[in-house]
Amino acid sequence: MDYLNAFWVGGLICVLVQVLMEKTKMMPGRIMVLLVVTGAVISFLGWYEPFQEFAGAGASVPLLGFGNTLMKGVKEAVDEQGILGLFAGGFKAGAVGTSAALIFGYLASLVCKPKMKK
Repeated sequence: MDYLNAFWVGGLICVLVQVLMEKTKMMPGRIMVLLVVTGAVISFLGWYEPFQEFAGAGASVPLLGFGNTLMKGVKEAVDEQGILGLFAGGFKAGAVGTSAALIFGYLASLVCKPKMKK
């Protein structure tokens, strides 16, 4: 059942994003920012943990999960460092995922020999 919930929740998120892309004039970058901010707000309200327990990877893999990760990092840093943690927490929490994306993207570019669009 866990796989089924992850599949349909992740699919529903993707469908909603596709509808936003097709039916509005929003650019993909703005939609990605909207997803990250939505994940952070849901995390701030305390609704993300029950949502993630129900949906599993369907909730944690999309950009909503990245917003949740940033918010958790900010909460922890604010508890440890006070108001200065507001600035450092998101960077610390998101550093591993961002670094992995950059490194694997670079390695893929070495293997696949990307070309410029014409």
